[in-house]
Amino acid sequence: VYLKGYFPAGFIRLQIAIRDKLDEFTIYAGTNLQYRFVNPGENPDPRQRNQYYLQLAEKGLQPTNLFAREGDKKIEKIIFPGALISYRDKEVPVMLLKGNRAARSDDRLNQSVEGVEFELISAIRKLTSTKKKKIAIIEGHGELNKIQMADITSSLKENFLIERINLPEKISLNGYDAIIVARPDTVFSDYDKYKIDQFIIKGGKALFFIDAVNVNLDSIGEEGKLVMPYKLDLGDMFFRYGVRLNADLIQDLNSGVIPLFVGYMGNQPQTRLVNWRYYLLLNTFSKHPIVKNMDVVYARFLGTIDTVKAKGIKKTPLIFTSKYSKILPAPVRVNFNEVRLDVNPRSFNNGSLPVAYLLEGSFQSLYTHRLALHTENTFEFKEKDKPSKIIICSDGDLIQNDVNKKTGHPYPLGYDRFTRRQFANKEFVLNAVDYLLDESGIITLRAKEVTFRPLDKVKIKEEKLKWQLINLVVPVILIVLFGVGRNYFRKRKYERS
Repeated sequence: VYLKGYFPAGFIRLQIAIRDKLDEFTIYAGTNLQYRFVNPGENPDPRQRNQYYLQLAEKGLQPTNLFAREGDKKIEKIIFPGALISYRDKEVPVMLLKGNRAARSDDRLNQSVEGVEFELISAIRKLTSTKKKKIAIIEGHGELNKIQMADITSSLKENFLIERINLPEKISLNGYDAIIVARPDTVFSDYDKYKIDQFIIKGGKALFFIDAVNVNLDSIGEEGKLVMPYKLDLGDMFFRYGVRLNADLIQDLNSGVIPLFVGYMGNQPQTRLVNWRYYLLLNTFSKHPIVKNMDVVYARFLGTIDTVKAKGIKKTPLIFTSKYSKILPAPVRVNFNEVRLDVNPRSFNNGSLPVAYLLEGSFQSLYTHRLALHTENTFEFKEKDKPSKIIICSDGDLIQNDVNKKTGHPYPLGYDRFTRRQFANKEFVLNAVDYLLDESGIITLRAKEVTFRPLDKVKIKEEKLKWQLINLVVPVILIVLFGVGRNYFRKRKYERS
């Protein structure tokens, strides 16, 4: 654990929480678990110290600049708030400074303390797990290709067996534990829907990342684009399970940016980054373990989700827009000239809108009381069977990584190449998969809460003198009064006698 040395109080609290948790682990693990704390900056030789820093970064531990005070001096330190966990010939990095970067530093440290147990146990499970569950990434309907899902596929392969399958060529989805449907753009046949339906009815888990309308940044020309709904024919299945994806787009004042041509300087074209209201920074989450204490998620061209009655199904919203959002029903024209118009904040009045739902329970088949599509060569039809879980997100791009057009290499999932900022898209997908397939309940550790009650610094400054006087003068006065009173009553007592 690379958190040894002098730190401010907040980091000392994180350091103590990590040590206490590791001590608790050793009670159960005995000599199977050994740990030590290391100060990566203790080497006095700057060259060797920087080389050590580089080695840690190459192993996956990201450095953080820490501003601290030693005596009367303010200093800046490079720290590595994480750990390397080794087992046999394998090693994984664990970042222990997590949480929402938009939160105050004290709040983020508190979120990190809450997540220590989950981060450590997840890494240990990753190293020691011998049996991996099987996930199918669905193809055959214009879904995201291999390079567009390269980063999330690589990350999932660390814990699961991943296979891309062409659904129309499969008889059934038997043998898989979960499926991922990532931004399809063509219609699903009844038989393909039947395979998915029966997979879910029989206890299979599913993640759907669905765009309800047909639009992407490259398809918007100079004159704009009239955005129309996709015809995927999945609406009736989702409706039966308890949600409805609406054919609309959401704009939000809490948005990302895109580069836009603004004119020429000499003969050189000039671009600048402008806010694009269709690219949303999602920073409002429920308290569910999947999204608790999560950093900002980046979404593009997403729509709204409504819930409908589905008996026995628990519906939990996971991610919301900000309260400054606006709904544009399709068909709607999307035009780059919108960024040049003055924004009227009063028109963004639709409030926080849910854009991802977790559905849990025993689902009723879409094909109940309908002519079943199975034959003797496929599988037995079930109207209702085992409990299952599915997650539906109204943004197909949320799981897509960008690709460097010059090199052809994928960027990390959630990385915005315009602002060079890393968002939490990958963390959301990995947490979602963990929750769906985690029978041991490790993901529920993210629901732990540590109450943090910081003092009001402004109030301390304003009332400092008053409380100093109360604490220093009042006790002395009380002692004097007690002595005077005691002496008075003793004197009266002896005068009577």
